[in-house]
Amino acid sequence: MKVAVLSFAHVHAAAYVELLRDRGDIELITTDPDAPPGDPTRGKALADELGVTYRAGYEEVFAERPQAVIVTSENSRHRQLVEQAAAAGAHILCEKPLATTEPDARAMIDACEQAGVSLMTAYPVRFHPAFTALRHTLADGSLGSLLSVHGVNNSRPPGLERPWFADPALAGGGAIMDHTLHIADLLDVLLDGEQPTYVYAVANTHLAPDHEDEPRVESAGLLTLTYARGLVATIDCSWSHPSSHPTWGGLTLSCVGERAVVEFDAFPPLLDGYDTTQATTRWEPAAVDLNEAMLDSFLTAARTGQRAHPDGETGLRTLRTVLAAYESLRTGQPVVKAAAAW
Repeated sequence: MKVAVLSFAHVHAAAYVELLRDRGDIELITTDPDAPPGDPTRGKALADELGVTYRAGYEEVFAERPQAVIVTSENSRHRQLVEQAAAAGAHILCEKPLATTEPDARAMIDACEQAGVSLMTAYPVRFHPAFTALRHTLADGSLGSLLSVHGVNNSRPPGLERPWFADPALAGGGAIMDHTLHIADLLDVLLDGEQPTYVYAVANTHLAPDHEDEPRVESAGLLTLTYARGLVATIDCSWSHPSSHPTWGGLTLSCVGERAVVEFDAFPPLLDGYDTTQATTRWEPAAVDLNEAMLDSFLTAARTGQRAHPDGETGLRTLRTVLAAYESLRTGQPVVKAAAAW
């Protein structure tokens, strides 16, 4: 199957390429025409470093009729690429957030529905076996009714590697846009798509690079969500990891039920030691590669014509939570909506 990776803008793009590159069942092509000139971390320079086929632009890629594409461009450019891919008949995996505005997300979903292709939102954490176990614990009643959830998704500031993450026009926001979504997706799974009725957000820019000539995006945020069933959830979505932190990022959930408390850690440090060759602390991650699990699910859907999950509607629901958080930041007040109105 011919698969195309569209843009190297996102920090996850190279990881996806490396996972697909050596598969015998995949013919991989890539392109990154929006790369800044001379940037060694993007464009043809990165394709050559990764040893993959590169095309000069999107039109050249679509002319080769890929069966599936992975959109890893800057957030605000997702809609254009998804609509082009749908028109070309390709199934699509789109990096999160699905879009930066609700109209863009809806247009992307509609374009894929009309073209008869799958639109999957890149939420790899839901494929973690430990999260599957958490879902089963909730479903079989062992946990009882869910009373509260505290989610944390922190990382190093991605703008240090990709400056566009700190550009509101390209990213759509800062840490809230970047890190609310994975937790929102896990809540979406646990609550069967139920939307919050109350969203309140606070944020600051204390950890953002101080460039006087550029707008500053939030580098730390905290959301409080309530649901019609009475559940209260919080999301810490900060870019707070220093460069010395043993992992680039991390994600945890603390779930309080009527009968038990369950802790989920997506990236536990299984081995921590000292690397004498580099004089640094070494951390060995878990054996589960969530990106690989997500890609396997996407490629299976593309081959079989089944609907991919998490789909575009999931991406839209989680985006609505983010957009409500930004509305709360603007007004300083909670956003209150009826769940059915979302």
